[in-house]
Amino acid sequence: MTTHFTALAKAAAADGKVSSEEVLALRQQGWGDGIIVREEAEALFALNNALDEREQEWCDFFVEAIGEYVLNGTEPKRQCSEAEARWLIAQIDHDGVMESFVELETLVRIIERAENVPSLLKDYVIEQVEKEVLTGTGPTRCGGELSDAHITEAEAKILRRVIFASGGYGPAAVSRFEAEMLFRLKDATLAEANAAEWDEVFLDGVSNYLKGFALQNAQLEHGRAKELEAFVADNQANVGRFFGRMVREVPQAANHFGKVFGKKQPSAPSYEEQAAAGEAITDHEQQWLDAMIEADGEVDDLERRLLARIIEEG
Repeated sequence: MTTHFTALAKAAAADGKVSSEEVLALRQQGWGDGIIVREEAEALFALNNALDEREQEWCDFFVEAIGEYVLNGTEPKRQCSEAEARWLIAQIDHDGVMESFVELETLVRIIERAENVPSLLKDYVIEQVEKEVLTGTGPTRCGGELSDAHITEAEAKILRRVIFASGGYGPAAVSRFEAEMLFRLKDATLAEANAAEWDEVFLDGVSNYLKGFALQNAQLEHGRAKELEAFVADNQANVGRFFGRMVREVPQAANHFGKVFGKKQPSAPSYEEQAAAGEAITDHEQQWLDAMIEADGEVDDLERRLLARIIEEG
């Protein structure tokens, strides 16, 4: 199956475009056994790199297929390992140039679908989005345009999808890395006729970083998810084995089960308490905000609106 798939991909690349019939054939071969393997995924990248034209049908298939390989090619599902992240980055960055918008869409879609992805991939995606917003041109998969002169509506939508993605730094939680990227984009395009959507992305993103919070256990690291999945799949697991392991791993547990289970442990802060704490801007966050605003020696309109929002919501 893989050999036939690779041959089909090479044949499709010969004339620099992929027909509807060729996409259908690749789809049937790729999912004929229910999975996409690495050799097939690499064949798709090679084909995409060879194309002069990329129709919607091809873009949809490419995004779906590469995402399927990265997120569901190995257990646990919807998780991306560090090895898979490095492979993905190498495929896109092999010549230092993003070949097409479909590759950017693939990255964004992966972190949208993922439960979590490694930090190195999150950082790479943010860097690529910033680069494409500032330098990219041409049509996007959703019908909008990339522009190297200003931030378009399509680019604003991409930015929002990335910084609030479920596989990002926390579900709907914006990181300092992302907030600083938003400030760089603002400063670089301040005099341009940006789309109205961009203003809200900047304000929502930076405000979320300053006043939001992320639960420490909101995302499972790939290795831990794999351990838990293996435990659940072990049909020999039982309560007796659990207590046996507890005795081995918890100091003095064998002699103090009554104390462990009879004594009420101090309760952790509730979700509401953590959310309330996150709303407060710390001294460290205030210093960061002051530095970002003072970086260019002036307070611009977007920064005034940001300060007004923070005061209003404070």
